[in-house]
Amino acid sequence: MSMLELITKASSSSDHSTTNSQYPIGLNPDPILLNLKPQTQQPTDPSIVQRVEGWKISQTDSDIIELNQTFNKTLKIKLKNPNSFSKSEFITLLNSHLEKNNDKLGNLVVSGISDEGYTKSLLETLGFLIGDNVLGLILEACFKFEIWEIIETLIVSGLVNGSGSVSDNLVRNLVEKNRADLVCLCVKHVSNLEASDMLLVLKFFLSPSKDAYSGMSVVRKEWETQTVSAIETVTDKSIKVLLMMAHDGFMTNELCLHYLVASANVDDVMFLACVGKLNGVEIMRFVRYLKKWLVKYQKFPQVGSVSKGSGTHGVKVLESVPSLEHVTKCFGLVIDEHFTSLVMHPEFREEVESIELVVNSLVAEARLGYNLANLCAGLNP
Repeated sequence: MSMLELITKASSSSDHSTTNSQYPIGLNPDPILLNLKPQTQQPTDPSIVQRVEGWKISQTDSDIIELNQTFNKTLKIKLKNPNSFSKSEFITLLNSHLEKNNDKLGNLVVSGISDEGYTKSLLETLGFLIGDNVLGLILEACFKFEIWEIIETLIVSGLVNGSGSVSDNLVRNLVEKNRADLVCLCVKHVSNLEASDMLLVLKFFLSPSKDAYSGMSVVRKEWETQTVSAIETVTDKSIKVLLMMAHDGFMTNELCLHYLVASANVDDVMFLACVGKLNGVEIMRFVRYLKKWLVKYQKFPQVGSVSKGSGTHGVKVLESVPSLEHVTKCFGLVIDEHFTSLVMHPEFREEVESIELVVNSLVAEARLGYNLANLCAGLNP
């Protein structure tokens, strides 16, 4: 069988999970590589790559793999009998599994942590030892019992990736549960989001149901808390203005859009494809949302120079504030994908014409700043 045939056969397999993987966790390579040695000390042909022997994983890795496999089997059986499986039993089972891993690594997590933060601390420290097969079951149990704190920890800790069996239906389940706060965290922390997930998030934020506003109110409260805190503690006036810009005048669902527009995890090509699948109402809402940002940056041009690259200045939500560059890029994608609709329909055309006035003003300011910068450079050679 050729290499192409082998690859094709593997990719067409109906089961891509790691349930039956012999090594479901990331192995520690140091002891493995140190034990490798050539099969023969004097190869007959020096030009041929030498084969090695001595492959053996460490006892610790072997024990952790065994713990994962045992936990995987136990949790899978428990989830098949949901009526006899409770939330408290799941938490106890999860903590016990993580504690056993903790013992194998020399007690990285110390005791004495409060009950509410104990599981979170275990996951943050030992989550990297959880295989994808086990992680998928943990997410399944968390959705079943609506344990949102654990899902949040898994997302923020980077344990959930955007592709693969682990994150299958993660975003969809969160949308169905109207957990806009956790959807925002997915956009912010989960890399390689699928195009279907991105479209679902975009539509969810642009056309939320009545039930969705309960979760979105959590996002608004976070923005309000961070803004008030910044006003009281941050000395940089531009940061205060930027946070007030991001909060004032935006509807609750539009605050969630901030995360999507500002996210570094959003692929431009997939985003363009998703924008193309919006209906007329959603396009208009998105255009008006972007217009709000353009108007704000026109009124407060001094905040355009606020740098978030060196950190968040103690304000976590600052990194989710769309820059002028983010906004113009998104508006450009909308124009590229819906140019005919935006030009032919009177309502769309009026919005675009009003935005054009704002854009012309921003361009004029940019040119003035560029000329002033050149002048200063000439005066200070």
